[in-house]
Amino acid sequence: MCGIAGFCGTDVVPDNAHPLLQRMIRTLAHRGPDGYGFHADTGIGLAHARLSIIDLSTGDQPIHNPRRTVWTVFNGEIFNYVELRRELEAEGRTFYTRSDTEVIVHLYDRDGDRFVEHLNGQFAIALWDGERRRLVLARDRAGIRPLYLARDDDRLWFASEVKALLAALPQRATIDTVGLAETFSTWSPIEPHTLYRGIDSLPPGHLLTIEADGREQLRRYWDWTFPDAADTAPARFPLSVEAATTELRELLIDAVRLQLRADVPVGAYLSGGLDSSGIVAMIRGFTDTPVRTFSVAFEDGEFDESEHQQAMVRHLGTDHTTLRCGRRAIGEAFPRLIRHTETPVLRTAPVPLMLLSGSVREHGYKVVLTGEGADEVFGGYDLFKEAKVRRFWARQPQSKLRPRLLERLYGYLPNSPVRNPAFAQSFFGQGMEHMRRPIFAHAPRWITSQRALGLLSSELRAELGDWDVFARFEATLPQDIGGWSPLAQDQYVEAKSLLAGYLLSSQGDRVAMANSIEGRFPYLDHRVIEFANRLPPSYKIRGLTEKYLLRRALADLLPQDIVTRTKQPYRAPDSASFFFDGQPLDYVADLMSAERIRAAGYFDAAAVGRLFEKCRAGRAAGFADNQAFVGVLSTMLVHEMLRNGAFARESAVPSASAAPAAAI
Repeated sequence: MCGIAGFCGTDVVPDNAHPLLQRMIRTLAHRGPDGYGFHADTGIGLAHARLSIIDLSTGDQPIHNPRRTVWTVFNGEIFNYVELRRELEAEGRTFYTRSDTEVIVHLYDRDGDRFVEHLNGQFAIALWDGERRRLVLARDRAGIRPLYLARDDDRLWFASEVKALLAALPQRATIDTVGLAETFSTWSPIEPHTLYRGIDSLPPGHLLTIEADGREQLRRYWDWTFPDAADTAPARFPLSVEAATTELRELLIDAVRLQLRADVPVGAYLSGGLDSSGIVAMIRGFTDTPVRTFSVAFEDGEFDESEHQQAMVRHLGTDHTTLRCGRRAIGEAFPRLIRHTETPVLRTAPVPLMLLSGSVREHGYKVVLTGEGADEVFGGYDLFKEAKVRRFWARQPQSKLRPRLLERLYGYLPNSPVRNPAFAQSFFGQGMEHMRRPIFAHAPRWITSQRALGLLSSELRAELGDWDVFARFEATLPQDIGGWSPLAQDQYVEAKSLLAGYLLSSQGDRVAMANSIEGRFPYLDHRVIEFANRLPPSYKIRGLTEKYLLRRALADLLPQDIVTRTKQPYRAPDSASFFFDGQPLDYVADLMSAERIRAAGYFDAAAVGRLFEKCRAGRAAGFADNQAFVGVLSTMLVHEMLRNGAFARESAVPSASAAPAAAI
């Protein structure tokens, strides 16, 4: 895992490229504390910050082809590099390193831009073809690794994080109103938009080429695709449940095997749920890798899963560390989180994971496998079951019995919206008019998240005009999505919104790399996704049992109560993390004061003040108030860091021992 940065343009020459490259890459030292590498030539500047994981001695980047005409820097891992190297060497190609990076330049020499289609991995790649004077940028299929772009002064600039772009282009340090509104709706800007004016994200599964004459071409090389609904009917699907279970298990074992490849020790996160427990069980049962596990536990019992975590530790016999996290630790670490996310968030949940990655680093590990992605791939979220019930209900909207099925969901919430039938009918009845639209399942969530939009200043609301997040998101969807099953539509929207935009970014890449930790995601191996996408919906959700086929595939590896346990989403205390004995943390009182709110100009100070007092009194009403409070506070933190230049400053190499939480 690493950080990359660079730029291309006809005016680029080596002498003036190096100072800029150094300024950019030093903001990414947390991503690559093991050293920097540079390549500058006429038309191009490439920089790399290295986190040494594979080929510790000869794998420094940039890496070049034998003729030194193709150069690359990349962030991530190519898990199938061993097989690719064997294939390339059989063709007579010679290697000068043992790294996974070198297969990239050889594949490009052989296959041109189609090189990316051979890669099984998580990556953001910048490749310079010196003979043709062209730049190739590519991002992995699921969007695990980030890559940001900006155009300025006849140059194209790119980097793993926005802060590296701001170091070279301080004029881009301006929040975009639409990007902010999208964050307050879908939890992140809709790609390729970002929070910043003039800065874009390269979407997952895309490749961008910039030719010598300045022409650009953006090409999608992979996507989450699903067959027509008729083709996933169980009667027409070629595999029985038994055969599909066997094939899935073999795929998962191979994905885990590939993602264990490293020249440093590899650990794993253990949440106590099916997904992470399954990963650890497959490591234990089908590889020779020693199992070292890590988990986060909460002082607040509402969020704590340590009982299930410890049960799995005993079952698997792992060497385990638990990081116990309290509300104050979350509140105090929140500013550091925002410096790494570079964008507002609506939950505090990323903070404990950032502290956990610090514990991982402190124990001498650089790599962890996680269970992220299983819910999106196999239909694990309550949202998918909820949408199934709501579609059933919508056929008889006056029915009082059909919505009662919702009472089988959200048992883990002490103030569940289904406990009051009248409230449940009102809450889940939102967006019923969108039943035939692909965003139907997500409408209630997005409406709830938009509570913060009501706090925007009148100037920003006027700037938004008739902006419609539903229409804006649907404009990015494939034309044939209407022919997919309802569950497939729900999964696609989830993959393109919450997964890529938030879970793999603010709650994934950024919180791990804050402490120079590489997270790996076997459930997001593209072969696993493609296999799961072909399955009938009933193989994923049977009745109201989620992840049906995955449970079958893992059944004999785990205790029965883990296999049958209902999904409990990972959560953390939100607004309560910022108030103690009725008093806010000092920085919270400052940033949320009426004076600071008015000076920033994003929000209505009186409306924010009412929400602030409500949260101070412990009366925050469910998700809407909590998300609005966290959203406003994190926006104010972003604003302050832009104002004082904190994002563009040189990054310090992380010190895990500074994490304000205790490991036990």
